[in-house]
Amino acid sequence: MTGNIVSRRYAKALFVVGQKQGDEQLAAYGQELQGLAEALLEAPEAMSFFRNPTFNPGEKKSVMNQIVEKTGANAMVKNFCDLLADKDRLSVLPAIAADYNKMLDESQGIISGEMVTAKPLADDRKAELKKRLEEQTGKKLELEFADNAEILGGVVLKIGDKVLDASLRAQLQILKENIKRGE
Repeated sequence: MTGNIVSRRYAKALFVVGQKQGDEQLAAYGQELQGLAEALLEAPEAMSFFRNPTFNPGEKKSVMNQIVEKTGANAMVKNFCDLLADKDRLSVLPAIAADYNKMLDESQGIISGEMVTAKPLADDRKAELKKRLEEQTGKKLELEFADNAEILGGVVLKIGDKVLDASLRAQLQILKENIKRGE
């Protein structure tokens, strides 16, 4: 839980700076943070280095600066990474990038979601469902589609932090619980 609080606070700080500099910089910071986070996640030894308390912040800052140079991030993101190194928070960078991108999506009226069905849907049906959901939510929706035969039928829809489980499996589970209780 602490990691979530820390990452949100750092993400919000950079987000506020980006807002003051304009939408273009706001989006650029998000892309650069995401690039750095991906670079760190692809190199587990770097993440373990940043988590290791035996290395001092100066050494961690030096390694991070090399990574920043290779990704071509701008001066503000470099300074942000230096701050993270000074505060020994570089290991939280992937979570900060994720939180930053969530804030960016919220500011642009974009929400992400996932729809799971028992069988794959046709592309025209996916587009129709996405359009209807966008009309209902009033926001732009980035919807991922997946199929899972274990739900037996129906749909499981996750949008933001809400889940609608209208699957046959869930309905059967509710029926089973009602029978057990004698209802």
